[in-house]
Amino acid sequence: MTSPAELYTTHRELLDRAVTATAARDYWSAYPESPSKSVYGEEAAPTGDRAFTSLLGQPFALDVPGAVGSVSTERSPYGIELGISYPKADPLALIAAARAATPGWRAAGPTGRAGVAAEILSRLHARVFELAHAVQHTTGQAFVMAFQAGGTHALDRGLEAVACALAATTRLPSESRWTKGQLELAKTATVTGRGVGLVIGCTTFPTWNGFPGLFASLVTGNPVIVKPHPGAVLPLAITVQICREVLAEAGLNPDVVTLAAEEPGDGVAATLATHPDVRIVDFTGSSEFGDWLEANARQAVVYTEKAGLNTVVLDSTADYQGLLRNLAFSLSLYSGQMCTTPQNLLIPRDGIDTDAGHRDVEQFAADLGAALDKLLGDPRRAAGTLGAIVNDGVFARLTEAGTAPGVVHPSTAIADEQFPGATIRTPLVSRLDAADEKTYTREWFGPVSFLITTDSTEHSLRIFTETVRAHGALSALVHSTSPDVLESAREAALDAGVHLSENLTGGVFVNQTAAFSDLHGTGANPAATASLTDDWFVAGRFFTLQSRRPV
Repeated sequence: MTSPAELYTTHRELLDRAVTATAARDYWSAYPESPSKSVYGEEAAPTGDRAFTSLLGQPFALDVPGAVGSVSTERSPYGIELGISYPKADPLALIAAARAATPGWRAAGPTGRAGVAAEILSRLHARVFELAHAVQHTTGQAFVMAFQAGGTHALDRGLEAVACALAATTRLPSESRWTKGQLELAKTATVTGRGVGLVIGCTTFPTWNGFPGLFASLVTGNPVIVKPHPGAVLPLAITVQICREVLAEAGLNPDVVTLAAEEPGDGVAATLATHPDVRIVDFTGSSEFGDWLEANARQAVVYTEKAGLNTVVLDSTADYQGLLRNLAFSLSLYSGQMCTTPQNLLIPRDGIDTDAGHRDVEQFAADLGAALDKLLGDPRRAAGTLGAIVNDGVFARLTEAGTAPGVVHPSTAIADEQFPGATIRTPLVSRLDAADEKTYTREWFGPVSFLITTDSTEHSLRIFTETVRAHGALSALVHSTSPDVLESAREAALDAGVHLSENLTGGVFVNQTAAFSDLHGTGANPAATASLTDDWFVAGRFFTLQSRRPV
């Protein structure tokens, strides 16, 4: 048995470095993002492939309190049979088990809990190729993206949450002395969790979006019930399996982390989220259910990340081809199935000035379409960029958008030689007028974007501010050569409450954020209630209780 304190000693250098990185905000990553043999060795990839394949068609090896049968709900967007079944638990039994595990987890202390969390992350990293296959075949991400976003980048986000939680829970000394004249008191400060945590997973980024809440709650002293989306259970089941192994080996109750798999429509998320003992809810997914949680889970602190109207303001550029390439990739990555993918592209009806000459709206639309076609012209490269359509809802929105009269770049099918059963589609771009707000103020999650003509850049910025304040956004981008316009865009973003990128024309894209440097979400507009990862994301998860006694 390795105690939590020993695990902290083992991982202290990593944890100290992570805490430093959260303050420095420069580039730092603990987990190499390239799945290259030169990084991970000759055997890592085939071993991970075999491990994933061995899971198919089998019951997943995981114990849960109050098991009442099993569920098998996943379908690979790439068309392969998964056939994995998971234990189904009674939600009330999960809550009771979590409460019973709480005292021992609290006694481990902030550093002990951080040590356990770091060990969990280390073991997840050791299985990162297996995890990447699990993410690929539940979400539709292409393998390299699944390895990065669902594997190493998700681990970075998890470690970032551990570091922020560790810093917050060790800010006050656990032991202190108070002296006033002849009076002297010994004081003890104990970090105690708010209560049972619930992580409600999403179908597109189950690990990237799930790890921050999971690890922030754990390090701040809370047991966690992980409720995966029925379409993406495996990545989080692997995570829970490793969590329970590490907890048990550290002499702790493994019920600190449990899995709540369900059939679609069982309503387990709502049941758990509104239970009096569930005091923290982390959710990523639709605005509809996120809004419901915020309104109804009143006993809990609720952290939501929902969809929104991510916006690009086009004014002018000194690198027109770079703008087109960058924007085309941003629209194409994972078929637009990212919460940060641009939806609304605002352009003055008189066009924009560029280093290649003035471009009117029709020319810009044609040039953007050509950039998309060039990027996605080779089917193998296109499949690696687009991934697969994750579910019928995304496909239905894409089909609906394709019937509109203003389509300037229709969506087309792409064949994948490796996975002929995959549904792969290129992005659709449709032209609208600023008056068509009924259409563009609706969220079209997936490969659907609108080129919206406005009266001027000033008008574009006004629409940007108003729509984001009303409907939310997780990302925004402006292209301009004018210092005055850029300053106005910065003010508009502050008013809207959204993070802003400026003049991205190279290898950094508006829909990507880096752990330890970029904040994801703001809490300042309806798309999210907190940032990954700021002080508020961890501060609401714990209390510090004090005892004092005369010396």
